[in-house]
Amino acid sequence: MAGAVVCMACFALTSSATVWVALPFLQTLFGQETVQTDQGGQPGQYGQAVQPGQGGQTGQPGTPGQLDIAQDSANRLEQRTGMAGLRETLKERTNDLIRRPTKQATLERLCLIILFILLLKNISGYLQAYLMAYAENGVIKDLRNNLYIHLHRLSLSYFHRERTGELISRVSYDVMKINGTISAAFGTLVKEPMLVVVFLAILLILSWQLTLVSLVLLPLSILVITTVGRRLRRSSTASQEAMADLTSTLQETVAGVRVVKAFNMESFEIGKFKRQTQHYFRTLLRLTHMHNLASPITEILGSVVGLAILWYGGRQVLEGGLLAPEDFLTFFLALFSMMKPVKELGQVHNRIQEGIAAADRVFSVLDTAPEITDAPGAVPLPDLRREIRLDRVTFRYDTASDPALEEIDLVVRSGETVALVGPSGGGKSTLVDLVARFYDPTGGRIEIDGKDLRSVTVASLREKMGIVTQDVILFNDTVRNNIAYGVTDMPLDRIRPAAAAANADAFIEQLPDGYDTFLGERGVRLSGGQRQRIAIARAILKDPQILIFDEATSSLDTESEQLVQEAIDRLMKGRTALVIAHRLSTVQKADRVVVVDRGRIVQSGVHGSLVQENGLYRKLYNLQFRDQEPVAE
Repeated sequence: MAGAVVCMACFALTSSATVWVALPFLQTLFGQETVQTDQGGQPGQYGQAVQPGQGGQTGQPGTPGQLDIAQDSANRLEQRTGMAGLRETLKERTNDLIRRPTKQATLERLCLIILFILLLKNISGYLQAYLMAYAENGVIKDLRNNLYIHLHRLSLSYFHRERTGELISRVSYDVMKINGTISAAFGTLVKEPMLVVVFLAILLILSWQLTLVSLVLLPLSILVITTVGRRLRRSSTASQEAMADLTSTLQETVAGVRVVKAFNMESFEIGKFKRQTQHYFRTLLRLTHMHNLASPITEILGSVVGLAILWYGGRQVLEGGLLAPEDFLTFFLALFSMMKPVKELGQVHNRIQEGIAAADRVFSVLDTAPEITDAPGAVPLPDLRREIRLDRVTFRYDTASDPALEEIDLVVRSGETVALVGPSGGGKSTLVDLVARFYDPTGGRIEIDGKDLRSVTVASLREKMGIVTQDVILFNDTVRNNIAYGVTDMPLDRIRPAAAAANADAFIEQLPDGYDTFLGERGVRLSGGQRQRIAIARAILKDPQILIFDEATSSLDTESEQLVQEAIDRLMKGRTALVIAHRLSTVQKADRVVVVDRGRIVQSGVHGSLVQENGLYRKLYNLQFRDQEPVAE
């Protein structure tokens, strides 16, 4: 960015220099060579004929000429003071640099100077554009990375509240909108003001009176630009929200395409998508309308100023006042050269407003504080040796809702398998989510070997856990990389035993490329049972101390369930396990069964004793095995 600013300053100076040397160029081509004499009667240097009325000499000897010379000297002495003096000094310095004994030599030197200025100007322009692109795209890369990193730090509750498509839109579309703002804020807002300043300096040096006249309409231009900018920000926010709706609908439709086709709802989804694209189309039109309004208004106002200067200044030149013709020509050229950066500054406010609207949406994510973080002084969790203890644990998803769990007391001993059963919505999944610290309890505490989970690092806790859920998530990658998730150099001779223990090796070998077969998004090329066995192989390879199974076999057919259950049994040997299951046949081998209903533990024991009790467990058992002899009450 610093290098870009230096190049911008060089570009601005060379741009003004091209305007300043335009006058000597015209004078060299079209001026008249005269032999001037100073007051001592000596021949003067090569110069331009002085126009009548400007206090110059006639070029003829005699008394009238001597009077003209005296008047010219008096005028030049007067011009040496104030802004006019600065103007004349700069003109003389420029002429001294360019002027040579003959017109031919002067023209050659002037061409070389102009060539050097143009080369420096264009090299500076290229370098500042490249360096700005490097800077702004680097900022966008870092912003997108930070946004993605922050999303991983946020708790599950945030993702339950936000739409997936909305988050995708913020990471992709909204961040790109900010890109234009960075270019505007750090590029246009640096380069164009520099150009305006150097051109304005030329205007003030040539004639501060005409410059003040040209700035009369500046407050009106600023008022128009700021008014348009405020409306543009609102329109840009609406456009970005419409794009988020589009992205969400597209993501949901692709993810749920099986349901869409099963219910023959293609026409319904197409109609919904068309309505959203129409809404987005209207927001874009409003955005374009507001975006393009400031530029013509600024240009019209600038043209009015330019024409006013042309009329007023031209009259002054014709009447022989204020400016010499060549100075007025330079003034007018500098004035219209300043119009382009002024026009760009009129546009930059609009681009910044669009970017601010996008930044509001992006930083609303970045400013969301993670609910689950490491406490100050958190320590790594040692290996589990004794127990997991839930002590009077209460949890609410929000302050307005009823408790999802209330006064839960539970101890899971090391190496024990505890099955959690009960009606849907009773709090089983919430309980294991608290053990994995996806959430923190709103009351009570959860301890592992006496250490509160909030006093240990989240990473060390999750490293000791393996989780297999009903909705298995596989990535659009090879079987090998899905099993060895996150470890890129895992050898196949370590992956294959894990797959074999999960009853997955046989079907993997039958895939087109074996362990190097790509599974497609979410593993759509595999059956439900195959996906479950891949997930179990992933957990086996991780070799965790604590296992959580959340309805891992509930959606499988009998054959697949048997294969998966065998893999689960192998995986649970010697490990502490929490198993959630609706199918009571899958929990009969558990060391203990805990019945959870309405956020409370209502029963606890082994399967054989619980079916004999007159409680909820026996009712659930009889409902599932109604075609068999029910247990008598």
